[in-house]
Parts: sequence; C-alpha cells; structure tokens
Amino acid sequence: MVSGAVLMPVFGASPAQAADETRQAWRLFVTDQKEGGVTVVDLEKKAVIDRFDTTGYVTHLVPSESGKTLAAVQMDHDAVAVIDSGIEVFSHGDHADIDIKNAALLPVGINGKRPVHAVPHDGAFYMFFDGEGVAKVFGEDDLLAGSATHGEVTATAPHHGVVVPMGDYYLMSEPDLEVETKPGSLPPRLGLKVVDYAGKQVGDVHTCTGLHGEAYSAGIVAFGCEEGVITAQLSGNDAPTIKMLSYGDDMPSGRVGHLAGGKAMQFFLGDYGADKLVVIEPTEDAPFRLVDLPVRYVHFALDPEQVTIAYVFTEDGYLHAVDVLDGKIIRSQQITKPYSKDGHWRDPRPRIAVAGDVIAVTDPRDHLVRLVDAKSFADKGEIKVQGLPFNIVAIGGSGLSH
Repeated sequence: MVSGAVLMPVFGASPAQAADETRQAWRLFVTDQKEGGVTVVDLEKKAVIDRFDTTGYVTHLVPSESGKTLAAVQMDHDAVAVIDSGIEVFSHGDHADIDIKNAALLPVGINGKRPVHAVPHDGAFYMFFDGEGVAKVFGEDDLLAGSATHGEVTATAPHHGVVVPMGDYYLMSEPDLEVETKPGSLPPRLGLKVVDYAGKQVGDVHTCTGLHGEAYSAGIVAFGCEEGVITAQLSGNDAPTIKMLSYGDDMPSGRVGHLAGGKAMQFFLGDYGADKLVVIEPTEDAPFRLVDLPVRYVHFALDPEQVTIAYVFTEDGYLHAVDVLDGKIIRSQQITKPYSKDGHWRDPRPRIAVAGDVIAVTDPRDHLVRLVDAKSFADKGEIKVQGLPFNIVAIGGSGLSH
C-alpha cells in the first residue's frame, strides 16, 4: 500500500492485492517403523506429497521451536537426518505471515554414537549422543544452509543423557559412575548439575535418580525422577535455582518419565505409572494432581490452541480429552482397534499430533493416519501411508501470504 495514493474505483483485485491473502497450511510428518523414512502429508489435500529415506527407522522426530526444521533421530543407526518442513510462520505483531514451499531433506550428515535426545532451544538443536557423552549443538540457520557446523557440550561420561541451555548456563544430566555396569552398558543417571558456558560446575549435583523426560513451560524446565520432579528456574543474573518437587506419601507408587510443558499456562503434564497421568503445577504447595485412566496409556499430547486440554490415547484404542484444570476426562471416542502395551517399546503403536482443529492419530496396523475433530472427536477422514506409520509431528498455521 502506497502512502498518499489517490483511491480509485477498482473492478477486480490488483496483482498485489491478489498476492496478499490469508492462507492456512498444515503438514504431517510421519515416520515409517518398517523400512525407515519420513512421509510428508498435506493435511488440506489429505494426500502424501513427499517421502524422505533415512538410514534406519526414526526413534524420535523432533520439531524445532520455529517449525522450520525437524530432527529425525535414528538411535540404533547412529544418525540424525534433518528435514526442512517447507512451512514458516512468523509474527509481525498485529498479524502473522506464512511462507510455504516444498519440504526437503537437508544435505547435512549428522552422525555419532547412539543419538537419543534432541532438545530444540533458541534457534538450535542440542543433540545428545549417549555413546559419546556429548551434546552437539547445531544452529537451525546453519542446517538450512546445508552446514553441519556445530559446537559441543561435554558431559562427565557417556550415558543416557540430556543437555538443556538456560540463560548463561547448561542443565546437564550426571551419570552415576560408582555403580558397576556390564560391558557395553551405560551408567545410570544420578542427577542434575548446572554448568556455566566455560564448563565450570556451579554448586553440587542435585539428586534425580533415573532422570528422564524434559519439558519447558513459562520459564521453568522440569525433569522426571524417581524421587519426584526436579525443576530449574532463572532468578535475575544468578545461576538457575533447582527445586525438587517430591512425590510425598499421598501419591501412589510410580514415577514421572515423560513430560510435556504448557505454552500459555505454567504447568506440566506427565505420565505416572502405566495407567495414570499427572498434572504438575510447580509453584503450588500441592503440585501434583493425578488423572486416572481406564487402561494403560500409549501416548499423550497437549493442544497448543485449547491450552487447558490434553489428549491421551489408551491401549483399548480410545482417544480421550483431559481438562488439565480439574484433571478429568471430558470426552472419549474409540479411534482404532486395541493396541497392547506389552512387547517392545519400539513396536509401532498409535501416536498423536494436533494440527489446529484436527487431531491426527497414526494407526500402524491399518497403515493409516486417522483424523478427528479436536472439539467433537467426529471422524474427519483418513490418509493411507506407506509402511508402518508411527511417530507423527504436525507443522503449520495460518497467516498472510505475500
């Protein structure tokens, strides 16, 4: 729009006006547990639009904070592939813009001994390689430019670990080297420590036996432990303050091993044993509120738009909506035939992704991605995909397309 222009009657849109339109685009990225690879689905067209081969099956598919890239972690094949999602949504204050292009497998080779956790933070991926005891830090802009240039944050020793940046510090898992391990095995996790950017440890190691699961919510990072949930929070320019939220005597036997963090509200949702979820409010005197499930859970996810709603898929084939404010199931619908939790943890079972007003659920047995309405659970169709669909990530949104 040109300032001071004389307005004249216009019949039909000018080329500039036609170009500036509001668009919505959602893509689903689905891993194949049979042959490896990632399938790209256009949600509006309900059609497969691309497929990228990987070295092996993808154990973790992790989107960046921006959604521009995804890390396809192949734990048992010592490799990580990076995918350009082809969708970028960015804010201009009073509105958002959206750029849409073809998805692409980026020409970067990331290899190392047993990669597992990939933590997206501040325009980078912190990829921890258990067999090396090192987090390799890849900038998203470098990856998009085809460069595998990276920094490194070194842990005490190889272990099933994680590194999370926080301010001018790193939160790092610490292995227990006093425990005797079998040849070829990694030591267990002892706890959490804070390290500055120079590699100097700040304070003592904080006990968090079997540290597992990591999530961020409104300035707080949380990890699951045998003893409770341990949290870290910045206070001014000081090092992060570490606090243990103990389970206490009122909680039944169990522990948190997986976490998701609220975006618009400060809370965490975690698993607790096989058939319960737990809502965690870290600033409350009684931080834990249990959600009883009818049978064992398979997967859960938070709704980024309906911020008080979470979804959980249980082994009887049902999808449930949970109100995290009162910890109650408010809606249930059978989506697939039952999937038992017995067997290997890598056996393909349904996973959930939320794409605006649609929930996508993988159904490996029938080679489908099933779609349901996020508010009513009404059937919104299905998409046939190759192989055994397992992990799934939704990338997209709406904005002005210039």
